[in-house]
Amino acid sequence: MEETVKLLVVDDEDRIRRLLNMYLSREGYEIDEAIDGVEALEKAFAEQYDCILLDVMMPEKDGLEVLAELRENKQMTPVILLTAKGEEADRVGGFESGADDYIVKPFSPREVVLRVKAMLRRSVSFPNVSSNTSSKDLVVFPQLTIDHDAHRVTAEGKEVNLTPKEYELLYFLAKSPDKVFDREQLLKEVWHYEFFGDLRTVDTHVKRLREKLSRVSDRAAKMIVTVWGVGYKFEVPNE
Repeated sequence: MEETVKLLVVDDEDRIRRLLNMYLSREGYEIDEAIDGVEALEKAFAEQYDCILLDVMMPEKDGLEVLAELRENKQMTPVILLTAKGEEADRVGGFESGADDYIVKPFSPREVVLRVKAMLRRSVSFPNVSSNTSSKDLVVFPQLTIDHDAHRVTAEGKEVNLTPKEYELLYFLAKSPDKVFDREQLLKEVWHYEFFGDLRTVDTHVKRLREKLSRVSDRAAKMIVTVWGVGYKFEVPNE
């Protein structure tokens, strides 16, 4: 029997919670609700959710505060921010706080459903690209190892903590060394967006990914290469 997908919808507006509950329930998802950041954290730490939809502007604790606490303990739980603040700086701030996606109010409920479905399709099997291991779930390079079973990344022996989308982006690029992907391709393959998606989402995640890798290994960070006017690729240095 297929396990039910469980979502947490966090918003201080009853109307929005009811609307999202109605549309997401139609897809067969089990929905929990929280009216503020405090209740959101209580539920998120008590239950295992497949995805959390999190409003940013709330009393008590705002969404970014909640997200920061979540990321200390729930690195791999996908989080989609819901906010009326749609400027680029706000989007960047949301992604830098560890969000996997960002939806601006007012939004179409259909768009939210599509974004959630895309987020839930993130568990995919990729072929092995390593010649250094017999395990099909490891990607190994001299400076970088990705253990896909554990969703664990190490750079020169030191662990790198990544959000789900940062991890997926790195894994997707690393499984095809030297292949260039444009931003549209990455939105489609990593975010699974066919119609919705901001190309700056890719740039922001690449920036964050490089920053996190560079904290433990400059060489690993430089493996993610910008191909100007085209997109990005994963490049293995000749040593």
